[in-house]
Amino acid sequence: MAPAGKVTEFRKEGNDWFCSAGLPSDITVVVDGVNFHLHKFPLISRCGRIARIYEDLRNTCEKNSTTALEEFPGGPGTFFIVAKFCYGARVEFTSRNIALVYCAADYLEMTNEYGEDNLLSKSESFFRRNVLCNWKDTILCLQSSESVLLRADKLQMSPGGSILWNGINTGARIRSSESDWWFEDVSYLSMSMFGRLIKTMEARGIRPENLAAAIMYYARKYIPGLSRWQNEKSGRTRTVASFSLTPASVDQKVLLETIENFLPQKKGKSFCRFLLGLLRVALILGVNETCRNSLERRIGMQLELATLDGLLIPTYSDSDTLYDTDCVERVVHHFRSSEAGLTSFSPLAVDPETSPSSEPLQKVARLIDNYIAEVASDVNLKPVKIRSLAEALPEISRPLHDGLYRALDIYFKAHPWLSEKDKEELCNIIDYQKLSIDACAHASQNERLPLRVILQVLFFEQMHLRTALASCLNVLDTVSAPAGAAITIPSDAAGQIVQRDGWVTVVRENQVLKGDMEKMRSRVGELEQEFGKIKLEMKRVSTSHTSLSSPHLVAKKIGCKLLPRSLDAQADIVESTGPTPRASVEQSRTSRHSRHRKSFSLF
Repeated sequence: MAPAGKVTEFRKEGNDWFCSAGLPSDITVVVDGVNFHLHKFPLISRCGRIARIYEDLRNTCEKNSTTALEEFPGGPGTFFIVAKFCYGARVEFTSRNIALVYCAADYLEMTNEYGEDNLLSKSESFFRRNVLCNWKDTILCLQSSESVLLRADKLQMSPGGSILWNGINTGARIRSSESDWWFEDVSYLSMSMFGRLIKTMEARGIRPENLAAAIMYYARKYIPGLSRWQNEKSGRTRTVASFSLTPASVDQKVLLETIENFLPQKKGKSFCRFLLGLLRVALILGVNETCRNSLERRIGMQLELATLDGLLIPTYSDSDTLYDTDCVERVVHHFRSSEAGLTSFSPLAVDPETSPSSEPLQKVARLIDNYIAEVASDVNLKPVKIRSLAEALPEISRPLHDGLYRALDIYFKAHPWLSEKDKEELCNIIDYQKLSIDACAHASQNERLPLRVILQVLFFEQMHLRTALASCLNVLDTVSAPAGAAITIPSDAAGQIVQRDGWVTVVRENQVLKGDMEKMRSRVGELEQEFGKIKLEMKRVSTSHTSLSSPHLVAKKIGCKLLPRSLDAQADIVESTGPTPRASVEQSRTSRHSRHRKSFSLF
């Protein structure tokens, strides 16, 4: 130790530290290029490692022994604290240096075997009694232990080790009604330390939704552009530690690729929105293909929870299109190939959209139809991409094709230069039997559609009206049957007929049905007149071509099929399957438009 009665002082000259103990230095310790000119007795009496090194150098003839400590925990600053302790000077333990001092004492083997109450036992005692019982000190200690993780693991100090984890989980726990009280504090940890903390908390049974929320908070803090995808109701920073920490320095691309590995295999509406935002930023940063594919797969497994604005991802490559439709198509394919084993975070966090009765396939179909309608106005979008997006889902996903029709109509309006052939090929993706009456009414008057498509729409519109008319007649016949006769009432009307005054209700409904029936009869008559005019026009056109000798040959030539009309008024119904002379029916279509201009609720 230092000579009795003298105060040990240290001074620094450049990269050299000297001890003014009144005796010349007889040992030099080198730590990361910094030379400590010290005395061997204070060091070997406290440090087992230095004692062994000095024993190996005893037989040398040099008066001053030099030894280098490779990979010393904490570097020269920490060794300076160790040197002061060995000389009996006062040292101060803090939450910022205790992890480094603890690891340095272990490195130098400063156990009680080399002196009572040695540095290893004193630093461990301070760590347990003063750090682990305080949340603020625990976070500071975690942040400062980044450079000594391997040795901290050995001493069970870092996340994953029992000492510090127990400190966070028990002794340092702060009672708060908010589940996110710790998000801001742990966000100051480095990415590697934060990841270790999250994995340890997951292993200890912390709820997955809380872990996911912490990861999203961390990502929003260091990756610009993610905040808008979280729908935060409050911008208030939640923290329970009243202290200033230095934010971690991160590489955004590396951070995003790392965060993706931490995300739980769960589903949720806000979580799906976060994933979409993460995918958008990933495409901007140019992450590796593995990370991008994983994000697309995660989104595909919960695509029924996505929103339209989330799917509208701009193109960040050299493509001419405005939106990255290829990315969305890959997500849809992941949705089709994914298993139904992905669960929500917890019963408390389940969104109504995730219930088994919500029919996710139909939800996704409506979402994709709206997506196609949104991107259809892009003048650079090719017809083949529209078709591939529409056909990415199976036929059973769309009970109605109104959404597809609306999307195609927008596309035709934005691309007036499309040929009839291209339009007809796109229209083939629509099943006209699955168009509603309103959609049929709109399509039958839509000049942007090919003529053969309009004829098919008119045919199916008439079928819809006849079916609806027949249903009305059946109900009327049923409710007007004699009281003593056996009456079979449809299930949807049975609940409205009661024992006492049920006939009053039936009479009122009867009046409404009669009015609807008359309207539908009128519409059917108008359609029959239109078909008659079309037939006459087709006959007139046939007289100018010797190869066309009859209406049936006309229909066969242009790919139409004439069907006989039921009941006593037989009329031909034309179903178009091929090209027709559009100019010959323009006059008929114009008169039809002036008389039957109806509004379509979807447009």
